[in-house]
Amino acid sequence: MAEENHGSLEADMAAANGSDNGPTVGIINQYIKDMSVENPNAPESHQWEQQPQIDVQFNIGSRSFGDEMHEVELKINVTAKAEQGTAFIVELAYAAMVGMRNVPEDQAHAFLFGEAPRIIFPFARRILADAVRDAGFPPLMLEPMDFNTLYLQQLAQKQAAEAGEQPAGNA
Repeated sequence: MAEENHGSLEADMAAANGSDNGPTVGIINQYIKDMSVENPNAPESHQWEQQPQIDVQFNIGSRSFGDEMHEVELKINVTAKAEQGTAFIVELAYAAMVGMRNVPEDQAHAFLFGEAPRIIFPFARRILADAVRDAGFPPLMLEPMDFNTLYLQQLAQKQAAEAGEQPAGNA
């Protein structure tokens, strides 16, 4: 019994002396990594009466640098096309530096591909809206995204594919 108390006392003293053994995650910095705005049919495209069809594509990537640092990159490609041609194209690579310590691998992966994109998306959304507005069009206001649910769906699809199962809905 004395040994258990001694071990607990050591842990309490280590915590009191600033030992940092608990899981910690934080966004260190956010930045535009790359951005392109194309307005290929201006000024004619500003006179088109037809509402363009908007195609939005997302891609999330992550890479580690150092033991406790990761970069999460959210790529968003927006293309607006009308019958007459392309109105605009905006490509944005928005990234965040993420500090992470004492986090199990499965939870780290979920944070990097689900939670971190959720945190940085509002900033990227604002940059896209401003870029489209600055190209002479009404601001593009993307709906909020549930990156955590998307992450879980993709994880389930990957696990099903690895198990040799057919995805639901395929005939």
